Order: sequence, then structure tokens, then C-alpha cells
Amino acid sequence: MAQEASASSSAGAAAGQMMRMVVGVDDSDPSWYALQWTLQHFFPPSGQPKQQQYRLIVVTAKPAAACNVGLAGPGAADVVSFVEADLKRSSMRVIKKAKDLCAQLQVSDAMFEVVEGDARHVLCEAVEKHHAELLVVGSHGYGAIKRAVLGSVSDYCVHHAHCTVMIVKKPKHNHC
Repeated sequence: MAQEASASSSAGAAAGQMMRMVVGVDDSDPSWYALQWTLQHFFPPSGQPKQQQYRLIVVTAKPAAACNVGLAGPGAADVVSFVEADLKRSSMRVIKKAKDLCAQLQVSDAMFEVVEGDARHVLCEAVEKHHAELLVVGSHGYGAIKRAVLGSVSDYCVHHAHCTVMIVKKPKHNHC
């Protein structure tokens, strides 16, 4: 079964259809490191003789405003609309930063999406929507207790995404 999937992906790439890679980004340092690492290792700069193998889809999740506001009563709608506008601006800043990083590293053929919802579900759904062969996410490096309390996007994606998941972890520098 795995050989069939690999063979069909290779056949699609050989026929001119690039494989698709979804990279999940948010406004965290591990996320930006993962995107930068991916661009440097998988995407040759424009004009290089090496052919690009993947179509890049950069996805960021925008939490729903109602999930971030626990108010009811008069004026609650105003607060929700204010929070919604702030979340939208924040998501657009993330996408602009991702576009700028792609341009800086001369990756020109990328798609960018802001999708409302929980990052875990948004990324797994993006894999399905785009028929991606690879999902890339960053690692915050949380310990077991923090991961259990906060939840881990990468752990969820490893278990639920219907493709290979690559978790990019920024190396720790030794100060000897």
C-alpha cells in the first residue's frame, strides 16, 4: 500500500504535477524556524537548475473570536467584533511575514491561506483539501506535562493527518 502511494506520487511528479506540501505557521519562533528551514532545504531559489518538487501551501489558523471572548449581555457583540478584527489583523501579519520570507529566499510559487479554527484541525483539513503528501510543523519543545495540559499541534497532526508529517525542531546551541 505504501509503495503504491509512493509510486503514484512519483508518477504525478514525473508527469509535471508537483507534490504538495502544507506548512503550518503561527506567530511563534518555532513556526518561523520551521518555515525557513523548509524553504532552504526543499525549495531551490528561482533560476536555479534544480527543479522544484513541491507546491508550497502556507496555512495559518485564525481562532474564532467567540472562543476567545466569554462575555454575554449588552455590548458583547461589540467586544466580539473588536476581537474578530484583531484576530484577522494578526493572521494577516502572519501571512505577510510568510510571504516576505518566501520572497527573501526566492520561493515564488506558493499559496497562502488563513483558515478559521483550531490549528490542529485546520492543518489536517488543509492536507485533505490540497491532497498534500507532506505536512510541516514546528516544535515548541514542550515537556510531557505542558504538552498534556496545552495540547500539541504536532502530536495531533502526527496521529491524524493523512500524510507524512515532518516536525522541525530548532537545535539548541551549546554554550561551551
